[in-house]
Amino acid sequence: MRKALKNQRDDLLAFAQVFDDKLAEIAQQFETPLFLVRQMVRFFRKQATSEAYWRSWDDLHQMLSWKFFQLHEAIHDAMKQTPRASSLVENLNSRLRNYFTLRKHLGTPYLGLLQFFLNHRQFMSSDCEDRMGKSPREVMTGQKHPHWLELLGFKLFKRA
Repeated sequence: MRKALKNQRDDLLAFAQVFDDKLAEIAQQFETPLFLVRQMVRFFRKQATSEAYWRSWDDLHQMLSWKFFQLHEAIHDAMKQTPRASSLVENLNSRLRNYFTLRKHLGTPYLGLLQFFLNHRQFMSSDCEDRMGKSPREVMTGQKHPHWLELLGFKLFKRA
């Protein structure tokens, strides 16, 4: 298991590069050292009712002065827009588990059809209102897509 994880390290941690790139962009935009931006990210992990939170708040506010609130908002937005990989993987696993128990052999055609189905099926419920009634493909591209039969290459029949 250790060897498998070591060999797949770059692939498994690829999601972290997305957030690192956003933090580097924020640091450049606000002309702030990257270590202070990362310190602000650590600040977000603390409970607002804890003494450590307010100590960090004070320290960061003194170091950043007028940039503090703008940086706080920019990092908060970046964190909201960056999906947490573990929750995405758990969601995907819980959705796929039902389909894998139905078949003993999983071939490429079955997995391709399953991938198509899951990418184009609309979310019935979601914590994010932006995702309600949209498929994962629509969420990622921001564009409505045609009926799923047309995506498979069939002509959609419409009554006159």
